[in-house]
Amino acid sequence: MTAARDEGSDVRDLLGLRTLAAKILIIAYVLTFLLLAVATAPGRDAWWAELIAWALVSAGAVTLIYHPGDPLPLPVGVSLMVIGPVATGLVLTVVPVPIDGLLQIWTLGAATAIYTYMCVRGRTVLAWIGMLATLAACAVWAELTGQGAGHGIAISAINVAPLLMSTFFSWTIRPAARGIYELREQTTIQVAAEAADLAVLEERDRQLHQLDVVARPLLERITAGEDLSDTACIECRLLEAHLRDTLRAPILTAPNVVEAAWAARARDVEVILLDDHGMNDTPDAVRDRILDAVADLLDAATSGMITVRVLPPRRKTLVTVLHDDNITVRRFEFGHDGAPLTRQHV
Repeated sequence: MTAARDEGSDVRDLLGLRTLAAKILIIAYVLTFLLLAVATAPGRDAWWAELIAWALVSAGAVTLIYHPGDPLPLPVGVSLMVIGPVATGLVLTVVPVPIDGLLQIWTLGAATAIYTYMCVRGRTVLAWIGMLATLAACAVWAELTGQGAGHGIAISAINVAPLLMSTFFSWTIRPAARGIYELREQTTIQVAAEAADLAVLEERDRQLHQLDVVARPLLERITAGEDLSDTACIECRLLEAHLRDTLRAPILTAPNVVEAAWAARARDVEVILLDDHGMNDTPDAVRDRILDAVADLLDAATSGMITVRVLPPRRKTLVTVLHDDNITVRRFEFGHDGAPLTRQHV
């Protein structure tokens, strides 16, 4: 997995590092090592080193949980890598020689926890470099204090075991996580494709049902060979215009606009509806406001020709209505908030 993946697709999700339990664990980590730092410090004069070391390991633990990216970004990984030797070196400068107990070098356990999770977060090599540098710090301290480098290795080498286990764990869990997220991505694409296909089928069924309702009666009369009256011919003309509207201006086929356009055509007003898709993403409230205004203008038309056009996206004007009543030509415009703009006489 690469850092280019979105924040929701790294191993933190698989291990539950975003959960409340993980946050509680981090709080326990911070408080536990604060207690150890204060309790094992050989006097208040040593608190400065203990508290700085505690601040370093606490910052490292929080970073491991909250920093996005998989694997961890390289600069973050390097910063975490140096926490072990630096924090351990600080504590070793103030502990007594020989130490009273292993708890006095509590930074070893704190750093091991950080390096363990670094393996899981994809920075195994940096984790091992940090651990070896921490062991080297212990060996140098022991040698300089006359205890022998071997003593320093002996009191710190036990921390290699958890890191070794986490290394094998990361070799198992990370490929599994990659497969899981790839499968999830494929499933998402498949579900989206199936939803699109279903939407197409539902729209087809809706249009077939509507066509069946509005056109079947007239078609049955025509196929039966009945003579069509003038009224029936007018209904055919109105129906043809309505069906043309559904193809040419689907956004304008709201019930109130359809009824107003039908009534206007019945009054011998030529109605043209055009949709260039500028209103596809308009909020419902704005769309309803414009459609109500269009219906009112259609109701008010008694003669001539009226053209309603939804303009293309990213135009200053959203909808225009041009009404030519054979005497004057009036133009109505509506903005993206649904409010009418200045009416113009052409």
